[in-house]
Amino acid sequence: MRRCAVVCLGLVMVLQAAVLAGGGAAAPADRPAAETPAPLSAPPLPFHSVEGMGGAFAVPSAYLVNPGAPGGVFGLPSVGGMHVHLGNGRVLDALTLTETLWGRLELGYGLDHFDAGDLGADIRAATGMTISENAVNLHNLNARFQILSEGQGGRAWVPAVTVGVHYKYNETVNTLDRDLSGTLTAIGIKDNAGWDFTLFASKMINVLPRPVVVTVGARSTEAAHIGLLGFTGERKIVPEATVCAFVADNLLVAAEYRGKPDEYAAIPGLVEREEDWWTLCVGWIVNDRMTLSAGYAHFGRVLNHKANGAWGIALKYEF
Repeated sequence: MRRCAVVCLGLVMVLQAAVLAGGGAAAPADRPAAETPAPLSAPPLPFHSVEGMGGAFAVPSAYLVNPGAPGGVFGLPSVGGMHVHLGNGRVLDALTLTETLWGRLELGYGLDHFDAGDLGADIRAATGMTISENAVNLHNLNARFQILSEGQGGRAWVPAVTVGVHYKYNETVNTLDRDLSGTLTAIGIKDNAGWDFTLFASKMINVLPRPVVVTVGARSTEAAHIGLLGFTGERKIVPEATVCAFVADNLLVAAEYRGKPDEYAAIPGLVEREEDWWTLCVGWIVNDRMTLSAGYAHFGRVLNHKANGAWGIALKYEF
């Protein structure tokens, strides 16, 4: 499967808060004295990715989630939930959690539950084999460190740069392989766990009437379908990118691309080749703690069916 897109839900921006100073003469006796306004809160961005880290739906950013006050150790945790409809009875649901320490280290977890829909029936019709599990659970453990913050050293051109290490464990794929008499092993799915390594840079561009954020990065991975189909043991570096623009103070639109490694063989009609993902989405900043996003995705071929025109929704809450 060489092109598989998952729903883009969102992107990453950290807006600087402005502090307004009051002063001058005293107020008239019949009016209350002026108060200095409190600092404005930064919006609750970035969103959570489907794997449980700061970013868009499928592509991380270099910005970290809910980092907390400057100089503090603990940010407050953030939680999220996503639902993606792929068609033919197939859905992908995710539960995500992040916590950022010292404003630099983001720890995240994502549980991805993929219901394969009519795949079991198609396997039985084609081979006579019956699979005992028609759904997959993928656990993602993430640690990301921001080595450069945006504008660090007083240089406005400096982007935020973040490196990450990600452990992935598929608790179901070994059972599926046994049910299929080793067929997944035969096509190159060699393990139920693997590691991803990421490097991403994000930069806010302010030359347009409203801010635009560009994120580019690379991922070293051995995962098939982000690990939902297991791990091949063949490591490959793939590109990823996101462009996001605010169209109003609380509304943004984004486009996302994620390259896929495609390092396993196909089983025609049942397990097709992996395809790259691309997504279009819109995000709404509900308030200073919550975001809601929805989007369209071009999945290409996902296992036994194409999944173009997929749609999804996501919600994230920062404590």
